[in-house]
Amino acid sequence: MVCGLGPAGRALTHRALAHGLSVIAIDPRPERAWTATYGGWADELPGWLDPGVVAARVDRPVAWGTRRFEIDRGYAVFDSEGLRRGLRIDGAQVIADRVVEVGGSKGAQWARLSSGEKVTAGRVIDARGLTRSPERAEQTAFGVVVPESAWDEPLFMDWRDDYDAPAEAPPSFLYAIPLSNNRFLLEETCLAGRPALSPTTLRDRLHRRLRNRGLTLSGDEPTETVRFPLEGGRPGPRRFGALGGMLHPATGYSVTRSLCAADDFVLGQPESPARTRAVHLLRELGLRVLLDLPPTDLPAFFDAFFALPAPRQRAYLSGATDLTGTAVAMTSLFATLPWTLRRRLLTAAMGLSGMNRTGS
Repeated sequence: MVCGLGPAGRALTHRALAHGLSVIAIDPRPERAWTATYGGWADELPGWLDPGVVAARVDRPVAWGTRRFEIDRGYAVFDSEGLRRGLRIDGAQVIADRVVEVGGSKGAQWARLSSGEKVTAGRVIDARGLTRSPERAEQTAFGVVVPESAWDEPLFMDWRDDYDAPAEAPPSFLYAIPLSNNRFLLEETCLAGRPALSPTTLRDRLHRRLRNRGLTLSGDEPTETVRFPLEGGRPGPRRFGALGGMLHPATGYSVTRSLCAADDFVLGQPESPARTRAVHLLRELGLRVLLDLPPTDLPAFFDAFFALPAPRQRAYLSGATDLTGTAVAMTSLFATLPWTLRRRLLTAAMGLSGMNRTGS
């Protein structure tokens, strides 16, 4: 049984059916459209995925801290509805209801629904995602969709501060990616905050930033608002997707990771639990650092990260069980930073600061 039919739960259901398993899938709105834009690293896409669900690719995405970097790694942007349709779940018993509780022991597990019904199965996987809470750091974003004639430069992360905010204000970055039909999504993003920057603040920043770059919006452009928790997931045999620790707490990426992990999880051969938990803890430390760094230090921090060799960047961003690679990437980053930044990182790592410099 799979609880939740977002990208993670639908991928898990799809692959379970592909392996000949009987599946019950439960979601309050199982056929709801996917309106969010999903992207991820191209080398994380599993071989079984239909290439047609990718709307656009960027061979060498650009990042800016205080200077320009080209990332030596391909990036893929999904056609979100195409991805949903491509993860076919024909053959599953689909129940349109909300799961309120899961429990049971090995081989005799159950899910209780809002209707009061109790559904049993040999194995129950919770893929309902993370719930929002004031105690949890969040990522937020506000974006607009424009024609390629108005904007044609892919930007993975642009920390330049041309959005006319005070230097001490919580920072945000521009994310600009191609979509299908010769369009671009331009999105002002708060990477992590507790509380995170509000969509209204991000909208105003985006308009000012684009105006400063010669692009004035009409106000009729399609928009996208993003808000989701970065904390609360924990790897485990009964949890999948963001709830199961597959969301990177320092970046917010989870979809390609869930797609990659689906087959092994279905077959009862999940990635090394001990290593997965250890890597997740290191990445949570990375989130704590981001929350505690002063706004003026973030561009220099990302300068240092994007100057790392590509394999070390990849280890930190994608090595879900690569404990050694993750640790080496983090220590290599630390070694390249100026002493003032090292001291702040040490303070954050030891939990001494408690100063989550964020705002609304």
